[in-house]
Amino acid sequence: MNEAGGAAAATVLAAAERLEADTRSLRFADPVGFVYRPLDYAWCGYHDYILRYVHGRVATVFVGMNPGPFGMAQTGVPFGDVDSVRRFLGIDCTVNEPARFHPSRPVAGFACPRTEVSGRRLWGLFQDRFGQARQFFANHFVLNYCPLMFVGASGRNLTPDKLPAGERAPLEEACDVHLRSVCDVLRPGVVVGIGAFAAGCATRALESANGLRVARVLHPSPASPAANRGWAAQAREQLQSIGVWSSA
Repeated sequence: MNEAGGAAAATVLAAAERLEADTRSLRFADPVGFVYRPLDYAWCGYHDYILRYVHGRVATVFVGMNPGPFGMAQTGVPFGDVDSVRRFLGIDCTVNEPARFHPSRPVAGFACPRTEVSGRRLWGLFQDRFGQARQFFANHFVLNYCPLMFVGASGRNLTPDKLPAGERAPLEEACDVHLRSVCDVLRPGVVVGIGAFAAGCATRALESANGLRVARVLHPSPASPAANRGWAAQAREQLQSIGVWSSA
């Protein structure tokens, strides 16, 4: 990595550390019973991800919602399906166990036997298109808008859009600052929200960024009937239609 790339990676890491600190004091009431903070206990995965793949300016930043229970919550990497992170991204490290977790949502790190379908689909699309991770990251980057995963007392995964407005406001303020900070470093021409929530958050956070366009693609979640009808083909078409990828 050259000096400029090292400075960019260091700045993005510092922004993540600020985001973790800014969200640590936030409190969430029922139905949230557990808050997972992978930028803390799985920092090794995120740290390696940034050092490997932040080199400076890119054309496109993809933004997801928040960590999934079998993805970033396990590996520290956005959309961090274990097999995809290990094989495609080349990252493997020892992840700590969070101080509090629901017994039905344990953190096994890279020993997690479950597949994160959203992550497998997303990184699979990029691998099919670019072959190698470094080819993809030469002009793209992926991050999550919110760094926290919320779990109810029943063990159900709770997404940030379901939080009460009073709890969402300070969380979104911290997340907006982080997204703007990363975009200031990477200077993309377009930010692609993966799903409606991420696209909406990016639109709000980046509304004053001159020349920066926000677009949207279908989220690869298996909970989406549309995504289960050939998500990769639909995502390719959407990315071509918004001018992120050529048809070649």
